[in-house]
Amino acid sequence: MGEEILINVTPREVRAAVLENGVLQETFVERAARRGLISNIYRGKVSRVLPGMQAAFVDIGLERTAFLHASDIVAPTPVEDVPAGNAANGERSRQANIRELVSEGSEIVVQVLKDPIGTKGARLSTFVTLPSRFLVLMPHGSGIGISSRIEDEAERARLKSLMEAIQPQTPEHGFIVRTAAEGAGVEALRADTIFLQRLWEVIQEQARGQQGIGLIHGDLPLPVRILRDLVSADIERIRVDDEGTFEKMKGFARRFLPDLEPIIELYDGRRPIFDLYGVEEEIRKALDRTVPLKSGGYVIIDQTEAMTTVDVNTGGYVGSRNLEETIYRTNLEAAVTIARQLKLRNLGGIIIIDFIDMEEAEHRDRVMQVLERSLAADHARHQITQVSPLGLVEMTRKRTRESLEHILCEPCPTCEGRGQVRTAQTVCYEIFREILRQHRQFSFEGLMVLAHQDVIELLLDEESAGLAELEELTGKPIRLQTESLYAQDHFDVVLL
Repeated sequence: MGEEILINVTPREVRAAVLENGVLQETFVERAARRGLISNIYRGKVSRVLPGMQAAFVDIGLERTAFLHASDIVAPTPVEDVPAGNAANGERSRQANIRELVSEGSEIVVQVLKDPIGTKGARLSTFVTLPSRFLVLMPHGSGIGISSRIEDEAERARLKSLMEAIQPQTPEHGFIVRTAAEGAGVEALRADTIFLQRLWEVIQEQARGQQGIGLIHGDLPLPVRILRDLVSADIERIRVDDEGTFEKMKGFARRFLPDLEPIIELYDGRRPIFDLYGVEEEIRKALDRTVPLKSGGYVIIDQTEAMTTVDVNTGGYVGSRNLEETIYRTNLEAAVTIARQLKLRNLGGIIIIDFIDMEEAEHRDRVMQVLERSLAADHARHQITQVSPLGLVEMTRKRTRESLEHILCEPCPTCEGRGQVRTAQTVCYEIFREILRQHRQFSFEGLMVLAHQDVIELLLDEESAGLAELEELTGKPIRLQTESLYAQDHFDVVLL
């Protein structure tokens, strides 16, 4: 069994799952209320220029203003030898001053590089790029770049030669040849070139005709985007459970990707397609903090604002030879699991991995090799350092869209995202201090304490002596009342 893509469509949400040998590797979620903005092109208005940050805030009609850095405002530049993961960026004009590039109140055409994440607005660029199946058009660039993921030098030379034969027809544009173009013929490349040129002309016309800020060109919906960006020679089947979406995907494939049309299937079974493949359960597990390993060890993943930390533990795995071998085997299994979880959870930014300390250098090198090999198929650009003196592996993974946890979850209203609540005993002592505070400041006939059931039970049992002392000190009765809707660390002291 090779790779499969499953697409589940409901009225307000579309989800896609990439499976390899029946195991979930990656998920994509697009909701009607929160469609991804990456690659959308907007007419915006500069609302504020920040010379100290060499950046500007741009109003493009979203809830939060978007962020445009001076390095993302570019002039036409050659694009030869652009890395695969950085194909859309081109050479940056890093020396230009932001005040020389934009001014407050001016209108500007921009493209979204990163979705709004957390409290941060979208990241913008004026360097527009338009992707197709095999190529990326760079309207403000020049020259031809080949994806660095195409490693065969003969294939790189062949593609460069084909594009140079086509390029004279479009000398005003630059192109990046995508990884998917490996093995593509001249007619397929020419068709993509013509399509992208026409699309750019349409976008220019829309930009000229549009008044005020707002969307000029939106990227394709998720199911069609999956066909354009993710489908490779390894994909054996694409199954979709909605007839309307199935027809749209077939139509797109018929027009632009005829080789894919036969592998697109309509799933009309009674059982939900994600349940059939166990995807729903895998998604639920991907929201857990702890990931069990088959050997009995486990991995703990904590996502914070600054970074993601990953901790490896042997757990119940005791091995069969010695401690070093046990640790080595656990780390090997964890390396594969971590690579999968980073993709599955779409974790980005700075990632710190704390493997269990290994004495032998050969073992450390082998674990790093397994981690790098497991990440090789990751679509997101990443960079891994060697093991630090503290035994930590530092890496980065490009973050362009929100993580699975941020899409599907929200901070707990009780702990407000801390992952901790004060113990019932801590709350009891806070109540005692509050009673003393009220006694010193106000006159009253009595007090009523409203709190969670566990707190009230503790006050009536282990802390009853402390409560009796307070009644004697204040000379007033203290009544207790359970409030079922209160969180454990929430209480009120009411004067009677």
